[in-house]
Amino acid sequence: MRLLDEPGSETMIMIKELKWYMSSMISTDLFTVMRERHSVKHFDPAHSLSAQEIRELLELAGSAPSAWNLQHWKFLAIADPAAKDKLLPVAYGQQQAAEASVVIAILGDLEANRNAEAVFDPAVNAGHMPEEVKAALIGQIEQAYAASPAYARDEAIRNASLAAMQLMLAAKARGLDSCPMGGFDAERFVQAFNVPARYIPVLLVAIGKAAAPARPSARFPAEQTIVWNGF
Repeated sequence: MRLLDEPGSETMIMIKELKWYMSSMISTDLFTVMRERHSVKHFDPAHSLSAQEIRELLELAGSAPSAWNLQHWKFLAIADPAAKDKLLPVAYGQQQAAEASVVIAILGDLEANRNAEAVFDPAVNAGHMPEEVKAALIGQIEQAYAASPAYARDEAIRNASLAAMQLMLAAKARGLDSCPMGGFDAERFVQAFNVPARYIPVLLVAIGKAAAPARPSARFPAEQTIVWNGF
């Protein structure tokens, strides 16, 4: 008698087909989110997000990859009306800064190397990483940060940008809209919001409900952007 979970049985075949179908559906949903996310310029000012909803979005954003898992980002959530009023002139009067439910300032950590102990200690304590491996990794990190003054800034911007993109995709998956904003006075932002010298403003991301559809924009075809195996 053939067991139900025996390889090749009808039950096993159905389970495999179901897993494939579910995997396909998940991929399709992700692709839909990616294709339908557009930069919205006009938000519904009446739509609000709770602190918990914002926290959940930022938790998803913080699952982005980063070099050595140093997590080179800090998120400044600007949701209070008074804080938005302070942000508006810093963002050159762009109304999405005031109308969005929340504006997340993506800050890059210029001293992300200082996160290494906190990043690696749980793995060491759990027995997943030998102490000598941790020491070697920290040595590599400190050497990289000491090699060039530009390294810390480049890494802060590069890795924080990964979190920014993940945030916008997470927002779209939750039925929200977003707009990345690079047009703002970074120095004035630092002064207005008392940003510590450790952090550099990278991007503002407005999140909320669209009051008007995003303006259609074209993209270059893949053939125009891909170079195979070198120029």
